[in-house]
Amino acid sequence: QVQLVESGGGLVQAGGSLRLSCASSGRTFSNYAMGWFRQAPGKEREFVAAIRGWPRTSTYYADSVKGRFIISRDNAKNTVYLQMNTLKPEDTAVYYCAARSSTVHSTTANEYAYWGQGTQLTVFS
Repeated sequence: QVQLVESGGGLVQAGGSLRLSCASSGRTFSNYAMGWFRQAPGKEREFVAAIRGWPRTSTYYADSVKGRFIISRDNAKNTVYLQMNTLKPEDTAVYYCAARSSTVHSTTANEYAYWGQGTQLTVFS
């Protein structure tokens, strides 16, 4: 069983930066592909970024965040991060961390078995 806990959300002005963290309780964290998704009010949950499990560290991004967001992981700390730069009001959403029982990433939410509770990001102009 994997438990995920996100942190780092908050209120930030457009153009600013913020880093989300997701801590995992899993003993085999490094073997899991990890993803970040977000859900804005009235919208479906959407893919944001993903990173493959060990030994690869390939990363993948939604077009809407490419060049602004960076996903990374620290397997020694069982933590995955989402560095968000040049934030826009349209980035406002609840951000969810997810773990997939595979080293291969996915951009599809239902292919991730484990989810955190979410953390709110609000970007104001």
